Amino acid sequence: MPEGNRCGVLLVNTGTPTEPTPRAVRRYLARFLSDPRIVPMNRLGWWFVLHLFILPKRARASAEKYRAIWTAEGSPFDVAHRKLESGLQRTFDDEGLNVMVRCAMSYGEPTVLDGVRALKDAGCERLVVLPLYPQSAHSTTGAVSDGVERALRKARWNVSCDFIDNYHDDPTYIRAIAASIEHAGFQPDADDKVLFSFHSIPLADIEAGDTYELQTGASSLAVAGELGIDRNRWTIGYQCRFDKGREWLSPFTRDVLARWAEAGVGRVFFVCPNFAVDCLETLYDIEHELKPHYFDCLRKAGRTPDARSFLYVPCLDRSRAHLKVLADVLHPYLKEVRHG
Repeated sequence: MPEGNRCGVLLVNTGTPTEPTPRAVRRYLARFLSDPRIVPMNRLGWWFVLHLFILPKRARASAEKYRAIWTAEGSPFDVAHRKLESGLQRTFDDEGLNVMVRCAMSYGEPTVLDGVRALKDAGCERLVVLPLYPQSAHSTTGAVSDGVERALRKARWNVSCDFIDNYHDDPTYIRAIAASIEHAGFQPDADDKVLFSFHSIPLADIEAGDTYELQTGASSLAVAGELGIDRNRWTIGYQCRFDKGREWLSPFTRDVLARWAEAGVGRVFFVCPNFAVDCLETLYDIEHELKPHYFDCLRKAGRTPDARSFLYVPCLDRSRAHLKVLADVLHPYLKEVRHG
């Protein structure tokens, strides 16, 4: 590619409602739960079930959860992505790279089509898409791929496009996750344990060839190696299964916590390596559901929990470490993109 040509970088994540209200949450969930990659059911039958039974109840319940984590600036998920977009743009500008960065959401705003059109209108002659899922899955990374293909058709943009499927074993990413655990107070020479909790996926996806489980295992093993801890000091759990009508990848995080409470382990460091940015599943579910569940299990086992029994390690969010991770993952695709 000739020197000086502009490249567009599109960071894509799942999304969030625009407001913590039942109406906004219902609109967001309707888009999310209408994706065949999320719920692979008969479209017509599922539409009636979704709109008549699921959305009226779930929208109200989820809106209450979103209100609990909402900030004066808006959704913490949106705030973090705006900071990531501007921070990564500054990073590339400082490096002299002729790159334009935009964030987009598969089911929220700005949409993938918004992002594609912005990059096209800015004169980008090449596109690099980075789904913000370190471990790829049919239901997440696959949805981003579908959305980008649709957006490029609607925008009538025939552009060269590189799609980064995953970065689960990227050395910078592994070091950043390990450093975040150490920063939270983890002591390799104590009896602390690490629970790597990932979003679960249907077993049917794995049987169809999804390599997500292999990637979650590889990431966890690499981070544990970076921390220098033995296999008995860490394990993997899976959270956020959508329904009970399908079989989901396990062991479930709640079950792991129950076993550890019964066994009487030391401090639990809870980290979610496949969530790039803190969201409802981390900010609400961990604090209001998983942590209380662990404390209840401790009490049932005759143990008294305290504030240090369970320590959540925040996602990389808009940190400098995260900017370095994303920049290093993208750099191989931007070698020839320089300002003239």
